[in-house]
Amino acid sequence: MAIIPFVDLKKQYLSIQPEIDHAIKSVLQKTSFIQGPYVEAFEKEFAAAVGAKHCISCANGTDAIYITLKALGIGLNDEVITVANSWISTSETISQTGATPVFVDCDADYYTINVQEIESKLTAKTKAIIPVHLYGQPADMDPIKKLCEKHNLFLIEDCAQAHLAKYKGKQVSSMGTAGTFSFFPGKNLGAYGDAGAIVTNDDDLFRKAKLYARHGALIKHQHEIEGINSRMDGLQAAILSVKLKYLSKWTKQRQKNASLYSQLLKKVPNVTTPTIRPNSSHVFHLYVIQAENRDSLEKYLKEKGIATGRHYPTPLPLLKAYQRLNMTEKNIPIASKNKDLILSLPMYPELTREQIETIVTEIETFYNS
Repeated sequence: MAIIPFVDLKKQYLSIQPEIDHAIKSVLQKTSFIQGPYVEAFEKEFAAAVGAKHCISCANGTDAIYITLKALGIGLNDEVITVANSWISTSETISQTGATPVFVDCDADYYTINVQEIESKLTAKTKAIIPVHLYGQPADMDPIKKLCEKHNLFLIEDCAQAHLAKYKGKQVSSMGTAGTFSFFPGKNLGAYGDAGAIVTNDDDLFRKAKLYARHGALIKHQHEIEGINSRMDGLQAAILSVKLKYLSKWTKQRQKNASLYSQLLKKVPNVTTPTIRPNSSHVFHLYVIQAENRDSLEKYLKEKGIATGRHYPTPLPLLKAYQRLNMTEKNIPIASKNKDLILSLPMYPELTREQIETIVTEIETFYNS
């Protein structure tokens, strides 16, 4: 086991154990396992937290994107533009609707979608753009929104890693047609299993998404369409309601930890630290550096008991799953270059100053040896 884990969910649980245990016990006592008052309460609380009119809870963050696309009528022969360097949920859901994912390279400074390349990818088949607020950093939303308005496109914000992040004072998820969230356990707001949500201010989209996620029925046995079964369970909702109260505090601690990392790593010329977009707040779901001789550094840190990660080791268009698109590294030069440099260091609110100093000292030692 790592001396410094990549994330420490047990430490977080112990910090709020009485509240979590009480929430779980309450659900068990009321046997409110599927939907019910705990889910309804969390939907209202989360909508309020991100400034949205509606929240539709669902089984996971992948379903959140898929349901949104289906509710918007996106399907066969359509195209949806997204970024090349993300988790496959962003793109596989496009394919699952029958549409085709169209990949754009990331920008050089912030890892988010390169807005300068989007317009060249537009065709008569384009129906939506899905920017990803990657690692907790908001994408450059103003020009993306203008493009969507100009070409009458849906704008779906993938906020799976960016709970409470802000772009020019606006919450991510509030600037487009809808925002999608994951509550995977390791996320900034994480359940103790899979869970996800869609937020929107659009009444019609809210109804259609909820309908599709609930077997096509808002009233039991009255199925208006064929849908899917994607529901958040009561236990996860109750746990998330407890953790939501601490999210703002935990976010500030992540930002504090990131600032300390960046300050200490300034003296290591072999490492490039994250750049924060002006007028935006980065919530640091991940703290991602670019490191010379990355593979050897990764191995060295592992030997020292320090867990790290690669997010993500292969850009989406270069995966076997997307061979049909015939894309190469030349099509996405920035994402292709970054894949050999990026390394995610341990990042969580409970990470101590001493742990961060230890990690940086070991990185210094590696490069000085």
